[in-house]
Amino acid sequence: MVMRRTGRIWVAAFAAALIFSMSFLSVVRAQEATPEATPLPYTPGTDLGSLSGKIVADGSSTVGPITIAVAEEFGKQAGGVEVSVDISGTGGGFKRFCAGETDIQNASRAIKDEEITLCRDGKVEYFTFEVAYDGITVVVNPENDFVECLTVDQLKQLWQPNSTVKTWQDLNPEWPADTINLYGPGTDSGTFDYFTEQIVGEEGASRTDYTPSEDDNVLVQGVAGDANGLAYFGYAYYVENQDVLKAVAVDGGNGCVMPSKETIRDGTYTPLSRPLYVYVKRESLTRPEVQEFMRFYLANARELVDDVGFVDSPGSVYVSDQAKLEGAIAGTAQPDGPGAPS
Repeated sequence: MVMRRTGRIWVAAFAAALIFSMSFLSVVRAQEATPEATPLPYTPGTDLGSLSGKIVADGSSTVGPITIAVAEEFGKQAGGVEVSVDISGTGGGFKRFCAGETDIQNASRAIKDEEITLCRDGKVEYFTFEVAYDGITVVVNPENDFVECLTVDQLKQLWQPNSTVKTWQDLNPEWPADTINLYGPGTDSGTFDYFTEQIVGEEGASRTDYTPSEDDNVLVQGVAGDANGLAYFGYAYYVENQDVLKAVAVDGGNGCVMPSKETIRDGTYTPLSRPLYVYVKRESLTRPEVQEFMRFYLANARELVDDVGFVDSPGSVYVSDQAKLEGAIAGTAQPDGPGAPS
């Protein structure tokens, strides 16, 4: 629709966007000068009722609930826009994203080198936005009354390739000799990548004799119905299901620490605290419905992240994200990821 406008209208629109961007950046700089930066409230750049089209997101099952929550709230104002949020895991999502099939990629880890190559080959440029923090949570069944804390070394013994740990007693001689039934993310999951890197010491290195799924709800159901079950997944899934799950404290070297919003935010829940991201295709940001969705996302992320059980990023992160987004929309910001091969 923009491409059919006259040159005069095009210049006027560009000038307006430039003025808006300059005004936005001046506010951003003022906010960044203060220790408690606050994201700018959402101000539509167009009549939301006039918007239509479909936005497709895929990727992380951890970030998915955040994007779904944003989509639901955005839809109350922009009913003509359909936002589809699929969940195929961070790795599975990047395959689609770098092939140009989706507009937004939900990711529980940073993009890998081989995925950057896929995006380069697919001529997909992108912008990256941090939207929240998460703490990967280790859970057992509430009937388990003996496992209160696990050290990183115990978790490594349990999850490393060719692990000989079969029973609880193998981890602690004072525990029962019952067989441990393991549930965990599949290999396309960013949670799997992060957990194996931090716990086992090598990304992707894991025992294979467990029940895998990219859908964390499947893992929740598995442990909830298994007295000897143990799993790991995003903190929000534990919060949502804490009536049927029991969280286990993790000792990263400074004593046992339970996952909570406070311990995840201040970094004491280590080494399983991590940032969460959304990647947005540069080409998609030329469409007004995607522009407004992402403006709405970043302005409301702090509140909505808290609503779904995750931990909000510092205000300065959202302020920086908003500035980057406006630069991307105006065409003045350089993408974070490559396009066509040089």
